Amino acid sequence: MGKSKVLVVGGTGYIGKRIVKASLKQGHETYVLQRPDIGLDIEKLQLLLSFKKKGAHLVEASFSDHQSLVDAVKKVNVVICTLSGTHFRGHSILLQLKVIDAIKEAGNVERFLPSEFGMDPSRMGHALEPGRDTFDEKMTVRKAIEAANIPHTYISANCFGGYFIGNLSQGGTLLPPMENVVMFGDGNVKVVYLDEDDVATYTIKTIDDPRTLNKTVYLRPPENILSHRELVETWEKLTGKELNKSSMTGEEFLQLMEGMDHVQRAGMSHFYHIFYEGCLTNFEVADDREVTKLYPEVKYTRVSEYFGSLRVKNWKGSLERSLVVSRGNIRRSSVFYLVRIICCFMP
Repeated sequence: MGKSKVLVVGGTGYIGKRIVKASLKQGHETYVLQRPDIGLDIEKLQLLLSFKKKGAHLVEASFSDHQSLVDAVKKVNVVICTLSGTHFRGHSILLQLKVIDAIKEAGNVERFLPSEFGMDPSRMGHALEPGRDTFDEKMTVRKAIEAANIPHTYISANCFGGYFIGNLSQGGTLLPPMENVVMFGDGNVKVVYLDEDDVATYTIKTIDDPRTLNKTVYLRPPENILSHRELVETWEKLTGKELNKSSMTGEEFLQLMEGMDHVQRAGMSHFYHIFYEGCLTNFEVADDREVTKLYPEVKYTRVSEYFGSLRVKNWKGSLERSLVVSRGNIRRSSVFYLVRIICCFMP
């Protein structure tokens, strides 16, 4: 049996572009949806052309043109959606219902991977508002997939390194703090950290694997399951410098959310579930649902290796933009950035 042909919807985004590259690298004939409303976005156009140069096929289709989506889907047998699930980037989760309609009509898709890549939404029915909207919409998409009997795989990829590792999970910056760091609670809640390229590699591994059919697959590299305190200590060991630490209780964190706008509260609520509740690690995952057990041949990037790739010595001095912390107070201007580092991927 040959390798599946893959269509990536959202292929110019943060995770989407990595999935396109991983699909090509693993030898799949790869198609990338090109939307006609790309306009003057030169960076997206250049990225699409770079995919074409590497062997990908560009397929023009629009969410407002059902037949164009059907025609695109008919070219492949696997569809992967990587549309944005974040409020401040447009929140496109429910656009996938149009893709599902196209898949139903085309009738040839053997696997659909919807846009998830964060927390498992089926476990987040208790989530705080308004952040719960994301999980509710993802569950709406899941229900539509299953009602249509579309073969599928759901990917739970936890925390992306670019938004959680390099900045030690601090708001207001994507660079590591050089002096001060705030610990969330006692800092001992376990979190799962992933290199984004590894997320793409594992995702493509699942598409032709019968073991992952109609299942949720979790990305839990064992050496990357660290508490916030362990993350900070790994950084300190690498740099040889101890940071000044203060802590914020869960109650203080929730109080900080009061009076914020909808987008900020959505991001903060997800952050709360990760670092105070431990929603990524407070349940067991069977070996046949966890990617490092399914694909032991993949050498995943450890957190210490991720740090090493940052070349942190070049970031000292003028590039420092560390989070200003005092007990119970995070600058409100930094909160906006928390929305960018929550469970929902950033395509």
